[in-house]
Amino acid sequence: MKNNSQRIAGARDQNSNTDAGSPRAEADLAVDRENASPATAPLYRSPAYMTCVALLGVTFVWTYWPTLLRLANAWNVEPDYSHGYFVIPLALFFLWVRRDRMPEITGVCWSGLLLVALGLGLHLYGSLYYLEPMNGWSMTVWLAGAALLLGGRRFCMWCLPSILFLLFMVPLPYGVESAFRQPLQRVATEVSCWTLQSLGLPALAAGNVITIDDTEFEVARACSGLRIFVSIVALAFAYAVIVRRPWWTKVLIFLSALPIAIVANAVRVTMVGIGFGLVSTPKGHALVHDVAGWLVIPLAAALMGAFIWYLGRLIVQVRPLTSREMLRR
Repeated sequence: MKNNSQRIAGARDQNSNTDAGSPRAEADLAVDRENASPATAPLYRSPAYMTCVALLGVTFVWTYWPTLLRLANAWNVEPDYSHGYFVIPLALFFLWVRRDRMPEITGVCWSGLLLVALGLGLHLYGSLYYLEPMNGWSMTVWLAGAALLLGGRRFCMWCLPSILFLLFMVPLPYGVESAFRQPLQRVATEVSCWTLQSLGLPALAAGNVITIDDTEFEVARACSGLRIFVSIVALAFAYAVIVRRPWWTKVLIFLSALPIAIVANAVRVTMVGIGFGLVSTPKGHALVHDVAGWLVIPLAAALMGAFIWYLGRLIVQVRPLTSREMLRR
């Protein structure tokens, strides 16, 4: 390094006595750049670093490929988790959007091996006791450890929002899912029945079944609103990652996810009830149900956007004036 610095300094002194565009000066500068390039080469371009990345990639694919296949099957079978296909592309999109805040990779942090080992241990435990959600959760722990190992603490913190976002592609445990689904199902039935009565329809609720005249329809498990709630929480998470706003604004947006999900799902069930009263054929009922299901997610996203717009108009941030600006006034 010292020899390179002396050589570059000598080249500068020599170039000061010669023309800047002469062939000799250009050749000397090219030699100096070539000699100095190994000392300034980024760490992530070194063969050892690339070998470490390749080994981690092979380990991840070999360990979690069966888990990813089971997750994809859950996305195909369970309507509440059909959004799983969008989670990984969105997580990569978050990294691309925040690329201007990516810290420089300065060295390998070997403490990341502890997180990698913890992720593998959780995966082994979930496989032995058939705990599928734990297998998916262990993936995020493993990825956080790999980011810490390859880039250090700052790089891991930069990757952490995208890594945590991957949790949305993992189905909830049955007990947690039931604890959310049953109250949401009941609230959707009561609110929808009240809305139908307010519109002048003779709606009665018995359990999770709503009766309008001689037509009955059930607010089934798939209509509980759990999918809408998870989607709205994911949307709030994406907003918190991408948009630079005060922390309390992001907290309010997260807290609004549950009311927005309840309102959007109640509108959906109300639309189904009105449609069932207008259409009497089974094919018509299926069409009404499907159309209402397609519209509910855009409706919930629109409600979230309206709430964000309202927060922006409700509380306006004011920049305090400096002493110089106050004297000018």
